[in-house]
Amino acid sequence: MNEVLLQNAVRLHQAGDLAGAARLYGAILAANPRHFQALYLLGFVHFQRGEFSDAERLIDESLRVNPQSPDAHYNRGCALQQLGRHEEALSSFERAVALKPDYDDAWTNRGATLLALRRPGDALHSFDRTLALKPFDKEALSNRGATLFEMKRYAEAATDYEALLTVDPSFPFSRGDAALCRAYCCNWKSLADDRARLHKDTQLGRPVLSPHASTLISDSSADQKICAEIWVQQRCPEAQSRLWRGERYDHDKIRVAYLSADFHSHATAYLAAGVFERHDRTRFEVSAISFGPDDGSEMRSRLRRAFDHFDDVLTRSDADVARMLKAMEVDIAVDLKGFTHGARPGIFALRSAPIQVNYLGHPGTMGAPYIDYIIADETVIPDGDDGFYSEKVVRLPGSYQPNDCSRAIADAIPRRSDEALPERGFVFCSFNSSYKITPEIFDVWMRLVKSVPGSVLWLLEDNEAAVSNLRREADARGVSPGRIVFAQRKRPAGHLARHRLADLFLDTLPCNAHTTASDALWSGLPVLTCTGRTFAGRVAASLLSAVGLPELITASLAEYETLATRLARDEPLLASLKAKLAKNRDSTSLFDTAAYTRNLEAAYIAMYEHHQRGDRPRAFNIKDQSLAMQ
Repeated sequence: MNEVLLQNAVRLHQAGDLAGAARLYGAILAANPRHFQALYLLGFVHFQRGEFSDAERLIDESLRVNPQSPDAHYNRGCALQQLGRHEEALSSFERAVALKPDYDDAWTNRGATLLALRRPGDALHSFDRTLALKPFDKEALSNRGATLFEMKRYAEAATDYEALLTVDPSFPFSRGDAALCRAYCCNWKSLADDRARLHKDTQLGRPVLSPHASTLISDSSADQKICAEIWVQQRCPEAQSRLWRGERYDHDKIRVAYLSADFHSHATAYLAAGVFERHDRTRFEVSAISFGPDDGSEMRSRLRRAFDHFDDVLTRSDADVARMLKAMEVDIAVDLKGFTHGARPGIFALRSAPIQVNYLGHPGTMGAPYIDYIIADETVIPDGDDGFYSEKVVRLPGSYQPNDCSRAIADAIPRRSDEALPERGFVFCSFNSSYKITPEIFDVWMRLVKSVPGSVLWLLEDNEAAVSNLRREADARGVSPGRIVFAQRKRPAGHLARHRLADLFLDTLPCNAHTTASDALWSGLPVLTCTGRTFAGRVAASLLSAVGLPELITASLAEYETLATRLARDEPLLASLKAKLAKNRDSTSLFDTAAYTRNLEAAYIAMYEHHQRGDRPRAFNIKDQSLAMQ
């Protein structure tokens, strides 16, 4: 009888009737609680429904009956993956491949788990095993590409994505991933074709470009919004059942939670640490929700002290974290990651807080119905551009970007020879990541170097492929590769100090310098920018406006090149700009951390008051609170 029921249950299961299958599996278990296949398959039904805890429980019971089933170990691992219990999931996948060495899906999921555990070298081995078994496995190729990208082996990652496109030209986001890997390498051979193809496919609504990649490759705010919306629909849609159901909390203080993977030695932390410390504790209760590594740094210790509560949730699932936020009755949940490395938008998709905010990490819209506001300013999102953002735009006075006025700059300025720079000659500098350098901007830079005798271009060494390609591109433009000098990475205080060896910081397009522009200005180095067409392409203009140097903002690459040439040849003019920057650094809004914090808090208060009145989120501008108090 049980076998007939099992056959009928499996038939319903295969037809997609999960409720009917579950009913019959349950009937079998009522007669025989230790029926392995009924336990295992009912667990799989729960997995398909997204009921991962129930799936784990039933599969565990099945394994007590038959501990030698590789499929049961595999599915247990998949359930544990979804629950965020990656170490346990790894053990299950390893047991599955031990029982069945040619289990390609188990090798793939073992690799994905190792990647989540930040063990990319071990993950790479797993994906290699899958591809040895199935050379054209799409998931394995995609995952190995992501792993190689994580390991900064960008050229190899591009090769995997290109192979994946050969197997399946429509594999989601792989075309954009391949283009992004080539951008990291400064491999521009197919860039024009990439841009045209990605724009066309985006306009057709195809999943080709991730939101993060779009901010680096696309100069269209409209395209960036489409990319974000597609990604959210496919990878992180709004949960059908929200945790927050419309309650209005009535706390003595507004509860703000910042969520990030970057609460350690990271650019975001260097920008925002002073703001976290200066929050008005009479009006705000401030929490950090950290899903990144603890690097043991002084910055990590500083951030732990900066918050009222600091919760390390690295090993917890999105659902667990969302439930924790709901239990904390957080009023405002602030996403400091967006779609950048280590992001977890799935927490926000569960809607655990009444107000959810996109801030600082992702320079563009998240395209998500569960994000209510984006923090901006009148430069990065000018009037008339609100339609390119799914969030309601909140504009702060000055710049949207926070800065920490206590950042240390090493007292000892290195010698030029310490940085492999010539003893004499003008130093053009750009410490942006290699992926921000485009052939159009590099053409300008090479003409500048050729037109200013003895000058050099000082760049940050990012990866070997980029260094090799940039030297080759310089030679192709008639510039000796030796006139490009690559800086090694340094600790923050020393890195800031060496800016004083440079004469002018040259910005990039379509994605500007962000933290790197703040670094230069804080160090006293003028930044020359060209205003782009997107949030990411207007950040440097925002910073220069806030520090009172609008004369360094240009409207075209031709104007940018003309002004750069003039500044390199007119020593008194450049000296006057450096003097103005030195004066303005401590007297304008850009590095006034206390005033910035009051303005940000005014934005939070306005959001909170809108919500408490029962109003829907709406766009608004914040008046400078330091002026309002005068």
